Amino acid sequence: MADLVVIGGGHAGCEAALAAARMGIDTLLLTLNMDGIALMACNPVIGGSAKGHLVRELDALGGEMGLAIDDTFLQSRMLNTSKGPAVHALRAQADKQEYQNRMRSALFTQERLTVRQGEVSAIDVEDGRVVAVHTASGQCIPCRAAIVASGVYLRSDIIIGESITPGGPQGLMSAPLLSASLEEIGFPLRRFKTGTPARIDVRSIDFDEMTPQPGDEPVVPFSFLTEKQLINTHQCYLTWTTPETHDIIRANLHRAPLYSGKIHGVGPRYCPSIEDKIVKFADKDRHQVFLEPEGMKSHEWYVQGMSTSLPEDVQWQMYRSVPGLRRAELTRLAYAIEYDCIDSRQLRPTLESLHVKGLFFAGQINGTSGYEEAACQGLLAGMNAALGIQGREGLVLTRDMAYIGVLTDDLTTKGTDEPYRMMTSRAEHRLKLRQDNADLRLTKIGHGLGLATDERMERTERKIRETEKLLGVLRTTRYTPGVDFNAWLAAHDQPESATGASAEELLRRPDIRLSDLCEMSPELDIDDPQAKEQAEIEVKYAGYLDRQDALIRRARAMEETLLPENIDYAAVTGLRIEARQKLEKQKPRSLAAASRIPGVSPADVAVLMVYLEKQKVNV
Repeated sequence: MADLVVIGGGHAGCEAALAAARMGIDTLLLTLNMDGIALMACNPVIGGSAKGHLVRELDALGGEMGLAIDDTFLQSRMLNTSKGPAVHALRAQADKQEYQNRMRSALFTQERLTVRQGEVSAIDVEDGRVVAVHTASGQCIPCRAAIVASGVYLRSDIIIGESITPGGPQGLMSAPLLSASLEEIGFPLRRFKTGTPARIDVRSIDFDEMTPQPGDEPVVPFSFLTEKQLINTHQCYLTWTTPETHDIIRANLHRAPLYSGKIHGVGPRYCPSIEDKIVKFADKDRHQVFLEPEGMKSHEWYVQGMSTSLPEDVQWQMYRSVPGLRRAELTRLAYAIEYDCIDSRQLRPTLESLHVKGLFFAGQINGTSGYEEAACQGLLAGMNAALGIQGREGLVLTRDMAYIGVLTDDLTTKGTDEPYRMMTSRAEHRLKLRQDNADLRLTKIGHGLGLATDERMERTERKIRETEKLLGVLRTTRYTPGVDFNAWLAAHDQPESATGASAEELLRRPDIRLSDLCEMSPELDIDDPQAKEQAEIEVKYAGYLDRQDALIRRARAMEETLLPENIDYAAVTGLRIEARQKLEKQKPRSLAAASRIPGVSPADVAVLMVYLEKQKVNV
């Protein structure tokens, strides 16, 4: 017996199990293979554009991924630094094996959490509620809730050229049994596809033919709890495909499963295979290829940008046509993988099933791609499963609160026809949803629910105090006109001033940084770098932030206009038939969520508003 059974030990399953156990729930994590826990089956990287925001939010709520990557990274970089802070994003190359070890350690030492190897074959539902899960070996495990975090393993097939073999990533087994049970419960399944490039023996790589890509110094940590100094230990390298590469691929397109009809699943638009790039971007004579290490003690390197499912003989030719890889020895072939997933529109924003109480879904089973998207869904599902078992109201993160809210809202209202990837462009409030303020937005929520620790909360409160204190000093510090002040202005390419200025007014200027002002006012140079960052952003982007606050207030009114779960949309006069069908199927939580469902028009939303007003009058 377990209060909660988490099905799958990938990034979603790990965060789900840890979150629930930390909230006091007796949790069992069942994984196909103990060696596959937290496996980075594709690129051993955490973060990146928008994904870094997700990891920071997960960390702020009390998740594990940020701490784990800080402990095991090889190289870290801050992306998009030439742009504004809304799109700055951390990305760290991980030691693949050490990351797994670090996450396993967190799981195995967590109170109230048991980890076991086993394949789940069925889920029992009685009176619309989960009551047990069954394993392939014959055990029935009674439970009060279950989270399906099965990744890409459900009826998965590995595809390399003409070879199609049942199996999971990196030589692990597939999970062929659970799909039928999900269909019986009422979840129609569909096939998605993803893939990974080959791995190459480092001793066969000629790095002198490539361009080094060093990490950043100093290294910015992912976790708000990390205080130790972080040091880059490895470099990555950049090279390019050649006309020879493209000729080899074009000559063998008829053997490519993607074009020969062997692959039926829908693949990720934003992470195409190399053969897809050659076809869709035929005007380009080269494509970037990054060589990235897989671990401190590993001889294998990852070839980012050359994912493929071409036959083995073509892979050898193709990789060896790239500068720096002429002598390449492939240790693992590239492959595509097809797998079952559900339509995420069958879920609530809490990631609980609309129709089965206590049944949650998280990760690639929901049609997403990426470790970070999976981990955040796992954390949210774990928190909400725990809250449900405790008889407490579930947590819904809205679009104005977090990237996690954008992710879950997109999945549960719009759905996805291809593997979903988080991007900053999906977040309409991205200037407020920066990675640097994730703790200010979310740690209080995680702490209130019993997940984020007192230490996290204390650090967040200290950051708030130090930021407000520094903002106060910036407002009250004033520089009078004179020789010294004008000399400072000239040194920073600013026009002379006859009236003087406050530190806050100077900081609003695009070319002035807080570090520049510290030259005149040492009291601004406080010890807390995070508070300094917050204060500088608050001053420089004050006008934009105020406008975004106004937009958020207007949007929140619709988010807070909740739709009753038992509403009979067929009886709502004025709704179009298509809108009635979609609203009935998805049962949106709020008027705002209803407005984002494809097929529900502004006129339909207006009808719903009138209906809700009439209901108030009739009460």
